[in-house]
Amino acid sequence: MEVILKQDINGIGYKNDLITVKDGFGRNYLIPKGLALIATESSKKALVELKKQQAYKEDKIVNEASAIAELLKDLELTIGVKAGTSGKIFGSVNTIMVANAIKEAKDLDIDRKKIHFDEEHIKDTGKYTATIKLYKEIKVDINLNVIAE
Repeated sequence: MEVILKQDINGIGYKNDLITVKDGFGRNYLIPKGLALIATESSKKALVELKKQQAYKEDKIVNEASAIAELLKDLELTIGVKAGTSGKIFGSVNTIMVANAIKEAKDLDIDRKKIHFDEEHIKDTGKYTATIKLYKEIKVDINLNVIAE
């Protein structure tokens, strides 16, 4: 079944992508939740026209994301947290802390949902890497130095 995505879905596709999915997934999940619509001939033509109009806007977004990636390329953040004597953190380092540290360091507002860690949770002091997915294929890795306060 061919569907047109109405919004970005992690691991499946991006908004206004024409994708092929299994019938059950499309009819039971994507369409009822309002994440996609069935790709008819008229909706495909409308999609082509919409993509033509959005090409200019997308170029602007890509240029902005590339500029932000260039600013963040060699960034190393130091995040101070409360920790025990063994280096174990009380709680964990989360994406909100990283977004706030970027705001302080570079005065950039990065959505916390775009920040991903290599590990599932950061619960010890040390050096880590976080990936910021700015736009489709534009990603930047930043180094995190988690220290005890």
